[in-house]
Amino acid sequence: MKNTKIILITAILLIAFAGGGFYAVTKYQQSQRGSPRGEAGQIFRQFNGQGGQNNQARRIGFRPVTGEIINRDDKSITVKLQDGGGSKIVLFSDSTSINKASEGSKDDLKEGSQVAVFGADNSDGSVTTQSIQLNPQNRGMFNQPIIL
Repeated sequence: MKNTKIILITAILLIAFAGGGFYAVTKYQQSQRGSPRGEAGQIFRQFNGQGGQNNQARRIGFRPVTGEIINRDDKSITVKLQDGGGSKIVLFSDSTSINKASEGSKDDLKEGSQVAVFGADNSDGSVTTQSIQLNPQNRGMFNQPIIL
């Protein structure tokens, strides 16, 4: 009888310690991940999450600046934003690709043209771009561009 009690108590303690160990390892692994979204969450936070001035989310190559060109010089255009948010200065270089139905050039950037600009926000509020789409065709509801 005494042996049965010892075996029973030993079995219960073994199960309790195994369960506690499993729980501890699971919690430890969760704390090491940092995010339930894993690497995708880290990439999102790096490019789209924290940052910017006054805790504003930064747009780095994911959301285009869309609207009408209202001014142009040799290295920049000013785009009147379609969402009514004012305007944005867009900086470009000789290596910036400018696209339309066929390959474009700086001369195609005319005041009144519709554009979608893909680039990185600068600290002064301007955008440095690697790509400008003339007359963007990706339209969503109410003839607005699709913004990713």
